[in-house]
Amino acid sequence: MRGCEVSQPDMHDLHDITMTPRKYGFHGTLKSPFRLRAGRTVPELEKATAALARGTAPAACEGLDVRALGRFLALTPRGETAALQRVAAACVRELDAFRASADTAELARRRARGLSARQDALLLKWGYPYVMEEFKFHLTLSGRVPREDLPAWFDTVQRALPDLPEPFVLDQIALCGEREDGRFEVLHRYTLAG
Repeated sequence: MRGCEVSQPDMHDLHDITMTPRKYGFHGTLKSPFRLRAGRTVPELEKATAALARGTAPAACEGLDVRALGRFLALTPRGETAALQRVAAACVRELDAFRASADTAELARRRARGLSARQDALLLKWGYPYVMEEFKFHLTLSGRVPREDLPAWFDTVQRALPDLPEPFVLDQIALCGEREDGRFEVLHRYTLAG
């Protein structure tokens, strides 16, 4: 992710339905975005992320499939996901000392979606409700699509995608930052070598 515009195929409304994910770039979130805790520095976070990557083995699943997640389209894993869960849990645990605690407004915003008791407990402990056993790896392809348009966009995306890797291997993680313009960019990419 370089935080820059990339040309898109000329398809009706494609620009509109991809506006939100384009801000973040094509990625799979393993640890949700966070503000750096007071007293911690980006170089310390980079060092901790490098150590995490050195000690974490790559993960794989059978492949990726397009699915609707609510009103969003995403690539999701096919087959066993325990290894992907393992990598995500390691990122959440090992980097949590760098995360500033969620403020009252952030907690209220997350809770407004209607969380289960377990998701609320995860929110309080880790700053995000969809971690550990609640984590679902996905690569977002669209923003919210009108419900009546989902089947057509699903078919369009299926036809437009290149052949996807089988198996899908997660062998790198990236530390990203948010620029002043709100776009994300990669600060550093790390190979999983555990």
